[in-house]
Amino acid sequence: MIINQSNLDNIYVALNAIFNETFQGAASFYNRVAMTVTSKGRGNDYKFMLQFPMLREWIGDRQVRNLAAAHFQIENKDYEATVELDRNDMEDDTIGIYNPVISELGRAAKQHPDLLIATLLANGHTTPCYDGKNFFATDHPGGPEGTQSNYGGGSSTAWYLLDTSRSIRPFIFQQRTLPNLVSLDRPGNSHVFMRRKFRFGVDYRGAAGYGLWQLAYASHDTLNDTNYEAARRAMQTLKNDEGVPLGIMPSLLVVPPCLESNAKELLNGDYLGVTGEGTKTNIWKGTAEVLVVPWLT
Repeated sequence: MIINQSNLDNIYVALNAIFNETFQGAASFYNRVAMTVTSKGRGNDYKFMLQFPMLREWIGDRQVRNLAAAHFQIENKDYEATVELDRNDMEDDTIGIYNPVISELGRAAKQHPDLLIATLLANGHTTPCYDGKNFFATDHPGGPEGTQSNYGGGSSTAWYLLDTSRSIRPFIFQQRTLPNLVSLDRPGNSHVFMRRKFRFGVDYRGAAGYGLWQLAYASHDTLNDTNYEAARRAMQTLKNDEGVPLGIMPSLLVVPPCLESNAKELLNGDYLGVTGEGTKTNIWKGTAEVLVVPWLT
């Protein structure tokens, strides 16, 4: 094949089609646990999360929370991945050998928000959220007692229980731009001239951050029916400052691969082991869905 701009443009069109097809078809989970928010600048301010909307009997004046001085910002970041294609492969019409690589770029771009969310889960015990406390903590301010907890402690492999039924989610995926396949494929480019390489890559701008801690619970205790029950109770009994339950209903159990069998037995099985009086009916079957995240350990 003759290396000219027309042929290079045709190659880009073909590779871009492969990228987009894989991007659209690749599985991802971030939209199940995070609310996607469009960003139009360097970042967004989420001070609205400092209040948990609930209705009350209207007696006297409305009660209005002043958020003017409150700030919780998430700044956008740049992400990229780049590969090189050899000029000789183009001249020899063997460009097809790179199709799987470009396809993997599409998959990686689609699942990159998953990786960001998994990192937030894993780091939630040491990273603050909007109230200044670690996202998973035993001393979040609020409630009639002054503090509330969304962390069960323990020393085993971590697992997480989430309420994903609301418009506001436990996590935020902030999207400034969509992933886009770009190319450095001009025949006269210095990199092509010096190294005989054409470059193709994907990039986008965005970020991930913590949403409402009330909608997530973490535990390092053994994943069994007793600790699962304790986690559900802890979430369901969270209250606002007036002592009114927030109405949290856990719906998703997130686990690493090593806990997949435990989670599925707990939420899909008809029975839980054997008691002294015989088989124990699994009362927790169907109370939540299981999500296995390969980036968690």
